[in-house]
Amino acid sequence: MVADATIATLTSLSVTASLPFFLYGAWIMLDSETVTWDVLIYHLKFITVGLTLTTVPMVTWMMPRLLDQLGGLSALHAVLGLQAYAMLVFALTGIVRIFQAKREADLYRNPDQDVGLNDLHENMSAWRGRLRIGVFGYVIFWFLAWGIGLYRYVLRYWL
Repeated sequence: MVADATIATLTSLSVTASLPFFLYGAWIMLDSETVTWDVLIYHLKFITVGLTLTTVPMVTWMMPRLLDQLGGLSALHAVLGLQAYAMLVFALTGIVRIFQAKREADLYRNPDQDVGLNDLHENMSAWRGRLRIGVFGYVIFWFLAWGIGLYRYVLRYWL
């Protein structure tokens, strides 16, 4: 059987390794003057890898062990991590609607149209707000949960 410390080390490395994928995925969107279908797919490839590196260890190792070790820091770590995913779901409520409106207007395949994004739908600014709040919330809560998780790892396996 694999030692608990080994799995904890692999988990912390996996979650930490997701950070560059999130950062590069964000940079792709920020650096793009126009978000075409190819840019969106390229962005999603990196974000998907980052989410996988974070979510798989959480679902397969962290969550099953949570009730056995529920205490101050582990509870805070769990709450912050779940809040990060709640913010991601909130962002998705905006992302899906923006995607639908841009797809209906053919702005992914023909991005040179002289159409303002907010002109595509009367709720576009609200959807973009959800996207921004959700993404920034996810990032903030992810960093907080990650920091507490690393702190717990050091306390439990190094000290």
